[in-house]
Amino acid sequence: MSDSVKKAAFVAVVGRPSVGKSTLVNRLCGQKVAIVSAVPQTTRNAIRGIVNRSEGQLVFVDTPGRHGSERKLNRKLIAVSDRALEDVDITLYVLDASRVPGPEEEAVAVRLGAMAARTVAVVNKMDADGANYEQYRTFLRERLPGLDESHCFPISALKNNGLESLLTCLFSMAVEGQPFYPDDYYTDQDIHFRIAELIREKAINRLHEELPHALYVEVADAELIDLDESDTKKLWVRAFIIMERESQKAMVVGKGGAMIKAIRLAAQKDLNRIFDWKVELDLRVKSSPSWRHNDHLLSRLIDR
Repeated sequence: MSDSVKKAAFVAVVGRPSVGKSTLVNRLCGQKVAIVSAVPQTTRNAIRGIVNRSEGQLVFVDTPGRHGSERKLNRKLIAVSDRALEDVDITLYVLDASRVPGPEEEAVAVRLGAMAARTVAVVNKMDADGANYEQYRTFLRERLPGLDESHCFPISALKNNGLESLLTCLFSMAVEGQPFYPDDYYTDQDIHFRIAELIREKAINRLHEELPHALYVEVADAELIDLDESDTKKLWVRAFIIMERESQKAMVVGKGGAMIKAIRLAAQKDLNRIFDWKVELDLRVKSSPSWRHNDHLLSRLIDR
């Protein structure tokens, strides 16, 4: 390809919960773009990660896992995924080699049927015990017959295996065009959003049962402070972990404040890796009763 010819495309990353979509986007982008957790439906927004190469630019849109539930929060998450599918050039369908296809996989395949010609499928977690690539090749032939068989790849996002072949395929499907973002971007998330997401990741990975789905994070203040005349700066942040019930606050705080301290230090460590400034995090907990049923709040959290 001539150096003057560049390609560009938006790529929606879709699949049922916990197939490794966010891990894959992070690997492809070479940076932490999306938070990662074993808790299903950790991703609540359409997260953009950007890959810039000599061939051009791919913008990956990591979407919430598609899960069959009629809860209001889940319906909002499905709507985020549907909008992403309507607005992109290519669909990247992620499947989990370590699990047998079930009803959720069937539903995703049905949703992608009309766009199969512009879909690439990756069977992820090939490093896992019991990984079975052939069962998904059979599943895709039967349930997504419009998918080009050359557009199906076995990969391990965790081990970084098979991703070069995947990127080559995606760039071959992209059309000629100018990049959507400057070539030094790997995400377009604003600072407040990135801070809130990293804190949420650290919280949900330390809590249990229903608590991860019962919380969200709100950044109340973020101030860039000059420390000295050498242009050294500190980013001071005050944020709140907000629980659904007052009784849940104590579990987040922990005995003697141990849990909230662990969350704060882990989030602060990651934030110091991401940003060019020293980060100081003031983290607190409060409650917002039944926030998962508040349409206005859900729209603000999920549709941003």
